[in-house]
Amino acid sequence: MTTGLVGKTAVVTGTAHGIGAAIAEALRGAGAAVHGVDKDTADLTSPDAVRILFAGIGGADILVNNAGGVCGQVGRPLEEVTDRDWHEVVDANLTSAFLCTRAVVPVMKERRWGRIVTISSAAGLGVSKTGIQAYASAKAAQIGFTRQMAHELGPFGITVNCIAPGFILSNPTSAAQFESYGADGQRDLINGIAMRRLGEPADIANGVLFFAAEQSSWVTGQTIAIDGGDAFL
Repeated sequence: MTTGLVGKTAVVTGTAHGIGAAIAEALRGAGAAVHGVDKDTADLTSPDAVRILFAGIGGADILVNNAGGVCGQVGRPLEEVTDRDWHEVVDANLTSAFLCTRAVVPVMKERRWGRIVTISSAAGLGVSKTGIQAYASAKAAQIGFTRQMAHELGPFGITVNCIAPGFILSNPTSAAQFESYGADGQRDLINGIAMRRLGEPADIANGVLFFAAEQSSWVTGQTIAIDGGDAFL
């Protein structure tokens, strides 16, 4: 697919490793000028930090909301989840997507062109394998936010879409989670995937390229599950 991204500016959040790094690399390969953002760059849960970040960039044509994760938490019974635990995960995933989207919209409206892609999770379509209630809730909320923003921004030539990845062995957290399943659990996980393999960061990056392409200008408000055909959803 000819993506037509030469001359476009992209901002990708959560680029320290794994999926975010692969997305940034793919967009660069397609000709976009990419600004990668991770925890060392800016606190994306802070309105002031996000405003300063995007003011320095000067606007973007493409935004990929990839930052988030489980913030080092593990699944626990709901009554053991503290207020701080809940807000930390929700802010990292949902609030960051809201703040970054709000920051890029004015320039996209002026240009009458924009691509916003949020990386949700299979947890947003079903349940989280981590058992973390805030994570499943925030990822589901990202999908709802995508639908609402697609409706609001469509008249300005801006598409807003979402990707719900399956299990991607992409960072220390996912590696530890996979290891915790043991040989039997790992086999069951893979056997529950139609393609009989775990996903790779490049699989998600390819989905972003599809949504960012000029040829996808009539595709908006969509959530695509890139999960190899996960039978557990």
